[in-house]
Amino acid sequence: MAFLVHNLPPTPVMVRKEYLYDLEKGHGEYTPGIWISIKSVMGKALYFETLLTEYGALYDKLPLSAFVWKEDHGDLPLDVLQLWDCFDYDITVIEKPILSRCEYFGKDKQMHPGEYMFTMDNCHRDKNVLDQNFSEHDPEHKSFNLIKLDNGQFAAQPNNRVIWRDASLTSDELLQPDFKVCTQNYAVEVEPKWFVGHTDEWQYKTKDEEEDYAAMDKSYKDALADYTLKRSDNERYRHRKKVAKRRRNSESNVKPIDGDS
Repeated sequence: MAFLVHNLPPTPVMVRKEYLYDLEKGHGEYTPGIWISIKSVMGKALYFETLLTEYGALYDKLPLSAFVWKEDHGDLPLDVLQLWDCFDYDITVIEKPILSRCEYFGKDKQMHPGEYMFTMDNCHRDKNVLDQNFSEHDPEHKSFNLIKLDNGQFAAQPNNRVIWRDASLTSDELLQPDFKVCTQNYAVEVEPKWFVGHTDEWQYKTKDEEEDYAAMDKSYKDALADYTLKRSDNERYRHRKKVAKRRRNSESNVKPIDGDS
């Protein structure tokens, strides 16, 4: 977890030079670069810090629309490439496993295919700072999945706008998601009758559990005693049967004496 800025996997890009001149000139020109870091400023688009290898310059605060990976690229506007502004200053970047090919439904009502890269996510970890956004509110929280688009641009889209494909894992005929937004804030420490603050036992129990356990323990001991008694009786019975069998075998093996009938 980082504050404001997070490093990135080294990603080769081409920078549209008009963004290096405040959109005043350089249109249709490009210079190679490598993404160095990503910046999350609440209420603004994602910003990228880029090493411009032809200049040896580290240029900061460029949006996704400033970057392409090939000169023959599309021209989707920034608000189609990135649907939501950043939710907070606390930022983390991860590369989710398994995910690869995907396509997202854009604000232009079109599907845009591409290759998954990594994900940026926000939270609000400092409770001493007033939380002015929705990074901690489940129904409104969004992730930013970075996608290298087939049209030569880059996008950042939330989970609910992306369809993922995997030759081994997903069906060739996908169902249309018809889910509802999760409006619940799930938590487990909300049961008002469940407390263990009265005990310092390592294997702690509530008072009700202690009573149930004591009753169960007595029942278990009674059952064990009964089982032990029955087992002892059974063992004595089996022993008597063995003795009787040996006696019968012994008697049947005795040879008759002459004159006996």
